[in-house]
Amino acid sequence: MSPAATPPVPAADAPVALVTGAARGIGAAIVLDLAAHGWRVALVDVCADHPDLSYSLASRAELDATAAACGPTALALVADVRDQAAIDAAVDAAVAHFGRLDAVVAAAGAIAGGEPLWRTDDGVWDAMLGINLTGAWRLVRAAVPHLLERPRPRQGRVVVVASAASVDGLPLLGAYTAAKHGVAGLVKALAVELAPEGITANAVCPGSTRTAMLDASAAVYQLDSAESFAAQQPVGRLLEPTEIAAAVTWLCSPGASGLSGAIVPVDGAMTAN
Repeated sequence: MSPAATPPVPAADAPVALVTGAARGIGAAIVLDLAAHGWRVALVDVCADHPDLSYSLASRAELDATAAACGPTALALVADVRDQAAIDAAVDAAVAHFGRLDAVVAAAGAIAGGEPLWRTDDGVWDAMLGINLTGAWRLVRAAVPHLLERPRPRQGRVVVVASAASVDGLPLLGAYTAAKHGVAGLVKALAVELAPEGITANAVCPGSTRTAMLDASAAVYQLDSAESFAAQQPVGRLLEPTEIAAAVTWLCSPGASGLSGAIVPVDGAMTAN
């Protein structure tokens, strides 16, 4: 769905999803796709740059534009997933605004590297673990109590955007790889804990997807263009954020009720090769 399209106005009792990292890239594609499928959405993004990242993060203007493209019921919130008080406040604000919470998607992520793991500095290590892994855990801490407030039979959903790096080792991106492997373990443990509660937890693992993060990855490997990554995927091309979003929307749907604890590759057969 393009940002210029007009999504349907969701019903007043439509399910509610909160998505972090929602201002652009995969996170934006997810909220747009959920809105197109009748969800009410809360968009969360930090809207500030990070000193240990080589590229700019999304702006408040991008967050507001994505929220507007999701339709009149969308709610835009600024919060850093590394800050428990901030993410608690964002989740509480979404529940107060919509009156319920049915799904959370941890799509906030970042990438940095360029040195072997033993030469990775503290700033890069802390940023990769803090944003990609601890940020997902902080969202879980904030959101799961609200998911448990929904009456039985529940259809609660937790989805984390992981990475092909959750199953592969990426040279010069050791901190990022460690964080994404951690995400896989977090999701598996959470799935077992939440199964008796009628709530699923799954991870989606994108391959090389056309985003600002992929451009940053190309810089790590001194490639002329991120298009070079298409060669490592048997599908022979880069993935689009909308393809990741479609998988996330399905995992949030009633039809995915039997799937939990899965690490779902959406990578053009990259990790199968």
